[in-house]
Amino acid sequence: MAERLEAKHKGETWLAARKVEYGEYVDPVEVCYERGWTDGLPVTPPTDQRVMAMLKGTKWKPDDIVGRIPPNLAECTIEKVAINAVMAGCKPEYMPVLLAAIEAALEPLFTLHGVLATTYFSSPVIIVNGPVAKRIGMNSGINALGQGNRANATIGRALNLIVRNVGGGRPGEVDRSTLGAPSKYTLCFAEDESDSAWQPLAQARGIKPGASAVTLFQGHGPEAFVDQKSRTPEALTKSFAMSLVKIGHPKLVQSARAIVVLSPEHYGIYRDAGWDRARIERALYEATIRPGAELVAGADGVGEGIPASRAGEQVPKFHEDALMVVRAGGAAGLFSAILPGWLAGRSRTELQPVTKEITE
Repeated sequence: MAERLEAKHKGETWLAARKVEYGEYVDPVEVCYERGWTDGLPVTPPTDQRVMAMLKGTKWKPDDIVGRIPPNLAECTIEKVAINAVMAGCKPEYMPVLLAAIEAALEPLFTLHGVLATTYFSSPVIIVNGPVAKRIGMNSGINALGQGNRANATIGRALNLIVRNVGGGRPGEVDRSTLGAPSKYTLCFAEDESDSAWQPLAQARGIKPGASAVTLFQGHGPEAFVDQKSRTPEALTKSFAMSLVKIGHPKLVQSARAIVVLSPEHYGIYRDAGWDRARIERALYEATIRPGAELVAGADGVGEGIPASRAGEQVPKFHEDALMVVRAGGAAGLFSAILPGWLAGRSRTELQPVTKEITE
């Protein structure tokens, strides 16, 4: 009742967004569909009461500007963030994570417009580190990349709805993806930080220990990786490389980044041998170097490939900084995952993952 009264008496002073009127017997969910505000799934109608409750999840003011959202470069206020967070199904306590994700997405190095407008499969992939993940109940364990966890599902969905509803990024218009991917709904998860010997992704990317952060990656996925027989880090690394070299096409090189989502059982093989993050990532890079003669255009009767002039080289699949490893997943199952990156990765200085610290 207190929230209803607050919305009734303070809504006009708190909220500036245009109100949409509809009849008493009209379903507000259907109104959202008719006006093109959904990603194809039902959304929660953003009533004054719900939006005001969402705004209490941040210390920012409703009329503060987060930035300009591509492709239309429309100004996005905190109120508009809250509206889309309500529609996505977020809780107010998710707002600091969502706001950090928006700020990361708007960094020039993330190239959000390009991620949206490409004909490739890509969308923002959100990885959360630090105490906030546990505080808001994010999933880093069983089914971490799948359904069933509210925070994982709705934070990523809210970012994509903001691009759609504020920035104007709709499929078939500026969003030109040939096939798309389920990650265009949402792909957001927390890293498993249960092993103190493991350096979390955010710390590896410059965030101080104990702080919370989001890392945004231009990718899609996941692609399954199965190896139930390798028991040494060397063998497992070679096995991973056999899947990693296939990203996009086996003969495409230095065109994409990738994230390896390492399950607990696969991680245990590296941990028991004393391998840390840096050693795993370096070994994966080296294991994906192949003879240029196998990769040139026309080899094996396949038109795709690198120029014939590189036939005598040893050619890396990735740039040296293009592989990131994160830990997640359930305790049982010698399965891991690969999240392939956007094939515009050859522009490595202009296109990079972005990490932002989460603040209240």
